[in-house]
Amino acid sequence: MVRVQSRLAYSVVVFLCLFVSNIALADDANVSWVQLNDNQRKVLNPLASEWDTLRPWQREKMLDIARDYPKMSPAKQELVKKRLTNWSRMTPYERENARKKHQQFQSLPPERKAELRKKWLEYQGLPEAERVRLRTESPETYTDADLE
Repeated sequence: MVRVQSRLAYSVVVFLCLFVSNIALADDANVSWVQLNDNQRKVLNPLASEWDTLRPWQREKMLDIARDYPKMSPAKQELVKKRLTNWSRMTPYERENARKKHQQFQSLPPERKAELRKKWLEYQGLPEAERVRLRTESPETYTDADLE
């Protein structure tokens, strides 16, 4: 009988912890732009004009980025700034296509990912005029992307 009660008590505690943590996540996801702290606003500034229209899951993801930002190397911080700025300039259609391409890339086997990363680095090493020529000739193949 005592064992059943302790299991029940343990289950109740676990349930309450999960419940409270979900409330905290929901609160984070519903925070408005003015409720963000200065550091969060600094990192997420490219999204300032649209923050209050983002979906809760999008806000959560952006808040995770802002939380991890101080721990990043300067190079990674620059990459994050670049990506957020690029993302903020995209249309909803372009964003959806970017999500699909990212999902497709993530589903590839590791060897294929490595091959594509190598080709991307080779492309990045080309002179700008050559990259412009390639993008003009094959826009569906040569797009700006980050394969990291």
